[in-house]
Amino acid sequence: MKALVRHPSPCLNDGLVTHIERSKVNYELAVRQWRHYVDVLQDFGWSITHAPSVDECPDGVFIEDAIVMYEGTAILTRPGSDTRKPEVASIEPIVAQLGYAIHHIVAPGTLDGGDVLKVADTIYIGQGARTNSEGIKQFRAIVTPLGATVIAVAMTKALHLKSAVTALPDGTIIGWLPVVDDASVFAQFMSMPEESGAHVVIIDDNHLLMASDAPQSAEILRSMGYLVTTVDISEYEKLEGCVTCLSVRMRHVC
Repeated sequence: MKALVRHPSPCLNDGLVTHIERSKVNYELAVRQWRHYVDVLQDFGWSITHAPSVDECPDGVFIEDAIVMYEGTAILTRPGSDTRKPEVASIEPIVAQLGYAIHHIVAPGTLDGGDVLKVADTIYIGQGARTNSEGIKQFRAIVTPLGATVIAVAMTKALHLKSAVTALPDGTIIGWLPVVDDASVFAQFMSMPEESGAHVVIIDDNHLLMASDAPQSAEILRSMGYLVTTVDISEYEKLEGCVTCLSVRMRHVC
């Protein structure tokens, strides 16, 4: 298991904010939180690969938006914000060296990886401010031959689809209802009591990583039999980030 990460830019405080009020980011604390996040992944068996820094891109630490992995294939995205497009190029040599097949989203398509939620061979893609219909069309053309079914999901209340929902290992979609446009899109949906409770990284079939500011949600997941590890990512939440944004998990063995 490999995890791709990128060090926070010194310009992190200038990161984009769209659906919340801006508040000042403590950069030193953000770096400590990022290091702890990376250490936790490593402690649980993930091999860490560091993408080159892009200090000129405040949002570069949110590496999930630049690349989507599926079945041994790397889809390099074309972010919906122009300020984020330069984040992508430096990742291609890394995945090429690792042996992944590479595809690109190209103009006029836009697609942010944070809008892509994979649940087995079903892939939900949020269509909103950052990901357009052309980007989804191109993504579908790449993954359909690999056995995936792509379902477009309207997004108007949150930055990305995975700002609103993520998935448990059993395929249940968990979400924060105030920012979910239509929960009926998902075959199995469970509402969580806290916003950060809707965001999980699957460590393995029994173990989840989530933010520490959702204690009620963590207890619910523990009561379902999951082991839950929490991390403080408060400085990234100020920029609408969540635990999924800070790494790209590459499970497929090339």
